[in-house]
Amino acid sequence: MKKLLEKRKTMDVIALVGPSGTGKSHRALFVAHRHAANAIIDDGILIKDGKIIAGKSAKKEQNRIMAVRRAIFILPGHAEEVRTAIEKTKPHRILILGTSEHMVHKIAKALKLPSIKEIIHIEDIATKAEIAKAQFHRLKEGKHIIPVPTIELRPHFSGYLIDPLQSFFKHSSRKRRRLGEKSIVRPIFSYYGKLDIDDKAVGDIIRFEMIKNDAIKKASHIRVDHVFKNGEERGIRIKVDVTLCYSGSIPSLLRKEQEKVRTAVEFMTGMTVKEVDIHVRKLVMPK
Repeated sequence: MKKLLEKRKTMDVIALVGPSGTGKSHRALFVAHRHAANAIIDDGILIKDGKIIAGKSAKKEQNRIMAVRRAIFILPGHAEEVRTAIEKTKPHRILILGTSEHMVHKIAKALKLPSIKEIIHIEDIATKAEIAKAQFHRLKEGKHIIPVPTIELRPHFSGYLIDPLQSFFKHSSRKRRRLGEKSIVRPIFSYYGKLDIDDKAVGDIIRFEMIKNDAIKKASHIRVDHVFKNGEERGIRIKVDVTLCYSGSIPSLLRKEQEKVRTAVEFMTGMTVKEVDIHVRKLVMPK
């Protein structure tokens, strides 16, 4: 415990505060660079050196209530995971992003971090016009920014709409220095209005993907089961029967098909696929 406290003395914490959609994540890299912070906590994840080190993004949650709980680290095991990662990576300064001073203090307390040394408000680093523009993109287009490169973000956001966004700051009056890459995502809870994808449409995607393989002669009895936890939908389980015309390794074939189906459904619908169960109903040997 004594060693833990000694390590914590060498680390300090700052925060960037502003209402939702005002451009905090967009400016996170700039603020971190200016204040020599080498780690960022944003919406439930710990970011260091352009990589997601630990945590789970609130932007992956199915609704706003769960997103808030994720962002302030009150869901089981979440704070412990990030605390362990902080101890392991030993950042010398952490930048916490939040919608209010109360929120950033709550995050620091949940993660057992030192008291926040300085709080920067979005109004101090962005003009009213810039804030209004950020709010327009959030409200009208549902776009959220995560301050990590797209190539790093994709494994964590399979099935989400992701685009890269380069970040620069002015090195002089003429030059711009690249600061890093950020990524734009559109979370499930921020799409335009209600997004409803019928199970039959999901079944059509599955069937279309599977019959591309000549070894699969038929895909039938497709079932899409919705997975719930604490009353919230957490993803789907897929079950499908197939007729094969194949003489090779069936387990190897089916593993590839499971991954192909999962990737296609997540990419086209944004849903999280928990399981893909494939049942070989009939096997026909090739002539």
